[in-house]
Amino acid sequence: MKAIFLMGPTASGKTGAAVHCFSKLSVEIISVDSALVFKDMNIGTAKPDAAMLETAPHHLIDMISPTEAYSAANFRSDALRLMAEITARGKIPLLVGGTMLYFKALQGGLSGLPEANLQVRAKLDAEAAQIGWPAMHKKLASIDTETAARLMPNDMQRIQRALEVYEITGETMSALFAKQTSDVLPYRILKISLVPSDRKVLHERIAARFEQMLKAGFVDEVRALIAIYPSLTAESTSMRCVGYRQALEHLAGKYDLAELRDRGIFATRQLAKRQLTWLRGMDDVVEVDCLNPELNELVLAKIAQFIKG
Repeated sequence: MKAIFLMGPTASGKTGAAVHCFSKLSVEIISVDSALVFKDMNIGTAKPDAAMLETAPHHLIDMISPTEAYSAANFRSDALRLMAEITARGKIPLLVGGTMLYFKALQGGLSGLPEANLQVRAKLDAEAAQIGWPAMHKKLASIDTETAARLMPNDMQRIQRALEVYEITGETMSALFAKQTSDVLPYRILKISLVPSDRKVLHERIAARFEQMLKAGFVDEVRALIAIYPSLTAESTSMRCVGYRQALEHLAGKYDLAELRDRGIFATRQLAKRQLTWLRGMDDVVEVDCLNPELNELVLAKIAQFIKG
């Protein structure tokens, strides 16, 4: 059995390449994106529009409300089920996205990590409210140097999770990852990584896309989310998606639209940096320049060759 991982940082052209491959090959697309699972979050997540989804359906999109949570363990369970169903239909699973933890969970499992604990999270949130997330990052660095090294000081969701794991288990996340036994997937996997030959150009793409999101009504989308789901806060899992927390703070009057733009672009660039760090650490990856004007055809050729081989 075969499967394809199409990975890359935000704004690298993953969706376009995947849809092109769907139109030419016998594949089905599984989204590997922690933001796309949420309903009613469309503009800020760069979710494929209805016309594209009708042409090339994506599994694992619009699954839960923004008030719910979805974990890497949930993803692994859902993805394994879908991959088996797709294979049974005589097609090949094409897993596309930029949530690298999901790819890691799918390949190796996350059985060594505990479930979320709301009491521990509340305690950590209260501490962060007092000292700030950069200070929480320093605390993590004193406990788990390896995990802290790959996180930015303002990456509150992942910092919180790493500290939560330590609070619950007494062991660091990096130690648990090292101890877990590999749960090998029963698939031959082609891993394609879309990486930029010029980081500056990717940054320009990110800025242009965020500006387009603002023009398309991103702030109004977040305003509507607050009205539909009154319990949403900046600490909600869905609102930790890049751009949404900044939009909430803008709507709360903390800063104007120009600063929202700057903060949103900066946060998205930091996300891309983390994604590229993950990709550099992965084995057996075929790299493709995401800035190549023939990107879609290059990806198609590599996948077609893999399928035939």
